[in-house]
Amino acid sequence: MPDPRAPAVRGRFAPSPTGALHVGNARTALLAWLHTRAAGGGLVMRVEDLDVGRVRAGVMETQLDELRWLGLDWDEGPDVGGPHAPYVQSARTERYDDALRTLARRGLLFECSCSRKDIAAAASAPHAGEEGPRYPGICRERPVDPSAPSLMAHGRSRVALRFRVEPGEVCFDDLLQGRCCFEPAEETGDFVARRKDGAAAYQLAVVVDDAAMGITHVVRGGDLLSSTARQLLLYRALSLPAPRFLHVPLMLGEDGERLAKRHGAVSLGELRARGVPAERVVGWLAATCGLADEGERVSPRELVPRFSVDRLPRAATVVTDAMLRRLAG
Repeated sequence: MPDPRAPAVRGRFAPSPTGALHVGNARTALLAWLHTRAAGGGLVMRVEDLDVGRVRAGVMETQLDELRWLGLDWDEGPDVGGPHAPYVQSARTERYDDALRTLARRGLLFECSCSRKDIAAAASAPHAGEEGPRYPGICRERPVDPSAPSLMAHGRSRVALRFRVEPGEVCFDDLLQGRCCFEPAEETGDFVARRKDGAAAYQLAVVVDDAAMGITHVVRGGDLLSSTARQLLLYRALSLPAPRFLHVPLMLGEDGERLAKRHGAVSLGELRARGVPAERVVGWLAATCGLADEGERVSPRELVPRFSVDRLPRAATVVTDAMLRRLAG
């Protein structure tokens, strides 16, 4: 019997409106939805549109329409509203400014005018991670004044604001991957909290928003596993409660690279336009992670009683050309 004192499960899916949703995105969305619905929880749809240079007009609306076509729904979001609005990150800058001010007051931010070239050229930046070369601490002695009128605008176009990372291991228990440990100081170094263009960096925005929206469980792609350690540092620094994490394996092409258009990966829009039934797409996605038989047609709601984290694969799914042809044919 569920513990009545336990907080209700609140999950989320957070697409970026920069392009079409392909089958890899759709599988992550489906698993996030199933995890929340199987627990009787509520789902938040949040649009992460801070990468202004890549955001395309109308894509958000198309993505939401395609997810609904697939059979997914959500309790809060940009199209349905809710108590934690706005649900579009570009409208939440005041919250990010408040978080930056808190970090600055605690001495955890500094200005950085380094380019990627500067960092790569530093002798102490021997390897490149997901954010580029490890930051070697060049500008660490340039603290941020917390009394500046707006830290989102402070030094814009000239400096980024970096979060000060101290040595030490950060560990957490992923619901699928198990015990995970990283050393952010060694792997990425001090990381960007606000970009030079004045936009909040992904790591800061996702922490602020998940905490503000009461998200208890984050289901997302395995490519973000190492980001979790940096985000946990921010949760601690901002005195915010951290959610539980479940990182699902990626879908890869036969070359071992993340599934993309060059592999023949089809978008939800293309499948819909070809007349492929949504239940066939859902069944195909579910079969790739052990929740349906090959060729089975099923709706998301029919999968809810089948869902269990224990049934999910821990390794990446290699998608062959033949598999994609069967899906789209």
